[in-house]
Order: sequence, then structure tokens, then C-alpha cells
Amino acid sequence: MVDEKAKLLRLFSESTPRTIAVIGDVMLDRYFFGDVRRISPEAPVPVVNVERMEETLGGAANVALNLLKLGSVVWMAGAVGDDADGAKLLAALQSADIDITGMVKSKKPTITKARVVGGAQQMVRLDFEQTTPIESGEAQVILDWLAGLLCRQSIDAVLISDYAKGTCTPELCQSLIALCRPKGIPVLVDPKGHDWHKYRGADYVTPNVKELGDAYGIALPNRDDCLVQYGAGAVREFGVDNLLITRSEKGMTIIGPEGVHHIPTQAREVYDVSGAGDTVIATTAWAIASGASFPEAATLANMAAGMVIAKRGTYAISRQELVDRLLNEETAAEAAAGSVGDKVLTREEAERRVQQWKAAQLRVVFTNGCFDIVHRGHIAYLEKARRLGDRLIIGLNSDRSVSRIKGDKRPLIAEGDRAWLLAALQFVDAVVLFDEDTPQELIKRLRPDFLVKGGDYSVETVSGREYAGETVILPYEDGCSTTNIIKKILEVYGTHERYKAEA
Repeated sequence: MVDEKAKLLRLFSESTPRTIAVIGDVMLDRYFFGDVRRISPEAPVPVVNVERMEETLGGAANVALNLLKLGSVVWMAGAVGDDADGAKLLAALQSADIDITGMVKSKKPTITKARVVGGAQQMVRLDFEQTTPIESGEAQVILDWLAGLLCRQSIDAVLISDYAKGTCTPELCQSLIALCRPKGIPVLVDPKGHDWHKYRGADYVTPNVKELGDAYGIALPNRDDCLVQYGAGAVREFGVDNLLITRSEKGMTIIGPEGVHHIPTQAREVYDVSGAGDTVIATTAWAIASGASFPEAATLANMAAGMVIAKRGTYAISRQELVDRLLNEETAAEAAAGSVGDKVLTREEAERRVQQWKAAQLRVVFTNGCFDIVHRGHIAYLEKARRLGDRLIIGLNSDRSVSRIKGDKRPLIAEGDRAWLLAALQFVDAVVLFDEDTPQELIKRLRPDFLVKGGDYSVETVSGREYAGETVILPYEDGCSTTNIIKKILEVYGTHERYKAEA
């Protein structure tokens, strides 16, 4: 394992960026984030009060963004409509420094997908698309673009991202592969649909279990023997060199001239699988272009996929995040933090730490509370909050603040001890004390990506929400509270004298 890690790390030491061309179905993803507080009187469906909308690159455009975050120079080809969404998509690609000279204006509208998220749960997805094939003239423009690109530019890999939305026609796929094969340029395909003959000659194809079954028109069980049988058959029948099958909780299986390898999944919580396939093929393409063997590339892709499914929405893993994961250590900012006590920070230290996390493309989660007598409910709540992002910072009410809020008999546990106990939790990355009644000023300074509250709050009543990227309400564990613990102690011991007698 040490040798394998060293080999993978060496891929990142190369200073020359890989140049990769991406051809496929581009789309615009929209996310509507809000809060669910009631059921519609018109039908038995939840009503989402939308508070924020985000637009991100989707489909092949997300693949291109993944490659860019890995340090590649990316050339993009695909089709958008002559509409406002198409203009937004092209502008987003250009803003990300992705070359769009291969993009064509189609008579079809730009593909968009809208996802409605209530709290932490995706409620529904709406697809706006026409999946008829692009016109032959539009396909020819893309083919001519790649032919010209290969003549004047050194290309390390070509990636076909097929979402079965009409861009990757059989004729275009075969022509693209025919251009690359004589030049020794590896072609990678993320497949979709029943016609795999159009991928003949591709070097690497990366289906999931369902997509492999679709090639045969059957539903395949996620078993080693079955996938090896049909995967090896696909290599022979469809004339592809290597197959990488993504298998959800069972990891990956790769099939090729070097034999069959099963790669176990990375043990991570699954939060959102959106874009995981894009991450797999992008990471595989980058690694192959950087000189990795197929098993090494698949191992790195498996690691990246394990990281991205723990994120919300489509997310592009950065080069530095993969390096940090390989080294199995925290970011440079956290490497200096040694003991539990080093997680207890002043406001100034917390502000610097958050800036360093964000510079490393890490998503910061903030929550706050008194946490007087830490119990199971607190632990479960904090663990759920941490899963929303990459780093969790807790704003902890000081003793003076707790006394004003809870009464002069509280807190029972002093602020220093409460802070130390929270910092000792593995999934807590920083603890900051504050004297105010609310953490609004602290949130204003930290500007977290996620602000999390528990219990019966509604989003509009959460203090400091205007300074956070998104506010999320998480339920508390039933029956778990500091008040209940205090009541139990009083029931058992009653008075101080009785406690001393039984102690």
C-alpha cells in the first residue's frame, strides 16, 4: 500500500498540466434550496419555501470542471441552444477558464435539470430536455474542431461524456475514436444507452452496473461473478480495450488485458451521488494522461468518488484534496494543530483557520450551542452537521452567556471543560467561545458555507443566517436533553444531603 500511495503521489508532482479534450452532452444544473414547513392544501405534497437558487455546470460540462480542478488544460465541445440558458452555460465555462471553441449552437434548447432541496433532502428533480440527435452538420463541426485541435495542439486524452441526450451519435463517436487511435491518444467513454457498438475502439469505458446491463438489455445483479462474465463479454463484443465498472457500495471492478481487479469502496457516508460518475471518468482520464496504469487510475478515481458522494450536489474534487487524502493528513493549516486543546480557538484564530480551509476548497459547517452536559443527542446532531461539509466549527456559549440564557444556576460544566470535551470529538475541527447571547457577530466573521441549527427552528429565525451560504435545520434526538438529565439526577438523589449519604 505504501508503494501504491507513493506511485499515485508522484502523479501530482508533474508540473506540466495535462491537456484533455471533452466531448459530450453539456447541461445546466439548477438547485433550489429552501425549507419545508407545511403540506400543500392542493395535494398531499410538501411545500418548499425557496430561499436560494444556485446554477452549476452539469453533464459533460461538470466532467470538464472536474478535470480543470485536477490541474488540466481543458477543451470543451458539445451543443447548447440559442437561448438564455445556453448563454449562461457558455459564460460559466469561460469563467472557469475552459476553452469553448468546440461548442456549437443547436436548434434544440439547452438541457437543464432543476433540483428542489428542502432542508437537507432532495425533494424532486425536473428535467428540461430534447434527446433527439444533433444534426449531422452540427456533429461535423465538432469533428472538424477536434481534427484541427489534434493538428495544432498536443492532446493527452480525449473524453466522451455520453448522457444519451443526442450529442454523442454513433457516427460522431466512431469518427472521434478513428481520429485518435492512429495518434495513440487514449479515448475514454462514460457510456449511456443500449448501443455500445458506437464505442468500438475506445481505450477505456466506465459504466456503472445499470449501464453495463443496459448494453445487454437486462438488469444485472451487483455480484462479482456476474459482472466479470458480462464485463469480459462487453470487452470482446463491443471491441473496447478496458472496462471500469462502478459498483456503488461494492467499489469498482476493472477488466482488461491485465486481468480482473476488484477495488473496495472508500468507507464514506453517502450524502449525494450527483456527479459521481463524472468524477470517476475525469479522475481516470487525468491519471491515465499523467502516466498511471489502469489499476492505479481506477484506485485514484475510486478515492475521488468516495470523497465527492459525501458532498452536497455536483462537486469537483480539487487536486489538493486528493493529495491530502493520499497523505492521510489534514490540510497544512491543521497540520500544526496537535493536541485536543489546539482545536479551541480565539475568534482571530478561527477566522484565519476558516480562511485556510476555504483556500483549500473545503466546505465549512458552523453550529452553536451551550452544550452543557454533552449527551448522545448532541453527539448525533454534531455528527450529522459535519457530514454536510468538510470541516465543523462550533460556536460555544461562554459561562456568562449561558447564565443569561438559562438562568444563574447554569452552566453545570465550566466553559473550558465544555470546550475541551467538544474538541475531543473526532468530527469536530474547531471550538470558539462567544460571550454574546447569539453567535451572529461570530458567524459574520467566519462566513461558513453551512449554518446548522437543531430542533424546532425555522430558517428565517436563525441568527446570522444572512452571513452563511446555506442554513440547514437538523432534528434533535427524541428524549435527549440536558434538562432531562438534570431531572433524572434530582429524581434519584433529590437533595445534596441525600447525595452525600449515598456517595
